[in-house]
Amino acid sequence: MCGIAGIFDLNGKRDVDRRALRRMSAALTHRGPDGKGEFFAPGIGFAHRRLAVIDFAGGVQPFHAQGNGGVLSFNGEIYNYPELAREMSQNGISLKTRSDTEVLAEGWARAGSEYVQKLRGMYAISFWDPKTEQLTLARDRLGERPLYYAQTADGFLIFASEISALVASDMFDAKLNPDAVADYFYYGYVPDPKAIYKGVHKLPPATILTAEREQPLRFERYWRPVFAESKNLEFVDASNALLDKVDDAVRTQMISDAPLGAFLSGGVDSSGIVASMHEAGGKLITCTVGFDEASHDERRYAKKIAEKFGSDHHEHVAELSATPLVDDIAAAFGEPFADTSALPSYIVAKLAREHVKVALSGDGGDELFAGYRRYRFYLGEENIRKRLPFALRKALFGAGGAIYPKMDWAPRPLRMKTTLRSLAQSRPQGYAEAVAINLPSRASSLLSRDLTKSIGDYHPHSVIADAMSDANTDDPLACAQYADLMTWLPGRMLTKVDRASMAHSLEVRPPLLDHRLVEWAGLLPASFKLKDGASKRILKSALEPRLGAEYMARPKQGFELPLDAWMRAKNDNPLDRLRASNAWRESGAINEKAVMRMMKSHAAGTSNCAQELWSVIMFDAFLKNAKPSL
Repeated sequence: MCGIAGIFDLNGKRDVDRRALRRMSAALTHRGPDGKGEFFAPGIGFAHRRLAVIDFAGGVQPFHAQGNGGVLSFNGEIYNYPELAREMSQNGISLKTRSDTEVLAEGWARAGSEYVQKLRGMYAISFWDPKTEQLTLARDRLGERPLYYAQTADGFLIFASEISALVASDMFDAKLNPDAVADYFYYGYVPDPKAIYKGVHKLPPATILTAEREQPLRFERYWRPVFAESKNLEFVDASNALLDKVDDAVRTQMISDAPLGAFLSGGVDSSGIVASMHEAGGKLITCTVGFDEASHDERRYAKKIAEKFGSDHHEHVAELSATPLVDDIAAAFGEPFADTSALPSYIVAKLAREHVKVALSGDGGDELFAGYRRYRFYLGEENIRKRLPFALRKALFGAGGAIYPKMDWAPRPLRMKTTLRSLAQSRPQGYAEAVAINLPSRASSLLSRDLTKSIGDYHPHSVIADAMSDANTDDPLACAQYADLMTWLPGRMLTKVDRASMAHSLEVRPPLLDHRLVEWAGLLPASFKLKDGASKRILKSALEPRLGAEYMARPKQGFELPLDAWMRAKNDNPLDRLRASNAWRESGAINEKAVMRMMKSHAAGTSNCAQELWSVIMFDAFLKNAKPSL
């Protein structure tokens, strides 16, 4: 894992600003503390920060392909590089190292961007071809590795692994993007391809960007997940096949010259990864973070799995006091990020880095095999949508949703406000509310009048609508899963893991997101994943012989903080931080009166506004760290 940055003159061959590039490189030091490198040519400059994991001596970057074939600077790992290296050897190409870097450089130099189709891994790639004078940027299929870019007012293209590196260049004016702010308060993150600043973008997953002088940027989507239910699959056979595919993905991703371990929460996904690592052989190292509060602590389950498979297990008890970490999280993410599980993720990454340099995770299981509870509710709503015309639903459920109280204190079956609202809407609008971190009415009330005016008719639910329209399927579960793979997964879940881990120079690999496994999972009938209220049915079936039936039956437990109680505490209450800060008040983006009303009602116990207030707290921390303008 590494950090990359670069500057390219879109208008000619002007000298790039070396001091700007070095500032960008310095901002990425945490991503690559083991070494740094630079490359300069007329109109182009690369900077690289290295976290050495494979071939410590041979994988130094930027890497020059043979015969002036091009220069590579990339972040990530190519898991099938030994296979690609053997193929090159058979074709008479002599390699000088045993690194994935050289294989990627030589392959790209010969085949161009078509070589991406051969890659099995996670990556953000920059490649300069001196013969064609083309700069190519590419991002992996699922968006595991980040890549930001922007065009400056004076005609330069700048790019980097993190948005903070772009800011460090001082080559553009860091002004807030109003649409992105609206997205943030709706979803709790800024979905691709937008970024929090105007003119800055994230390269979407599975996308190649080609830049040439005096030409507009070109974009090519080279892969997409396909959901096409196979009629020839039997559940038992598919379950056995799934276990083989998980084992293969784990074994492939265990390649490393540095110490390697795993995150272990005690849940099905991470436990299954540890079981597959045990099957592959070698020393097992596992890390767990827990809390003193039982409802948010899975240490006992993780310990049982660790004992079962004989791992060298490490656990850390985190105090439910994240106030000191708020600023660290804001600095690590570079954009506002309101997922509370970022804090325990940050803590477990720090713990893991004390013992390993690479960790496997169970990320992706919920998205591939329908593990989220919202899928069940969503399918129930879809059944009603099919039976009732839109006009009737809107009249019947829209009115009910408007008057039904938001009873945060009530038992879950009585909390029907969101469900009623969803039934009155289209599929994309309803699912957008299902994945939203805040109620739409509350999210919009947090925005200032000026910011609301500037976004005009834009609404964040269009993010989900656009994704679902691209799904090329009418199956409701497949539409939801596709939308998650295109939005929620890269923008929230993988962003969380990448920033929290790389802040501690730790590489995290999610084997369940091996693109071959993702493609195979797209063939599964919906009933293999979700049936009679049972989620991740086929994954649990595949793993049960190894983990035991008790792990399949236990309810899913989240990784979030108990915000509600925390924001009513007498001591170490994060709302005290908000009351004392002026950054959010002076930003021009936030409706101060709405925030104060929420704080008052939350403190009084008349409503639960914890998540909305946490969104403001993290936005405030972002403002203090980045100091953007509206």
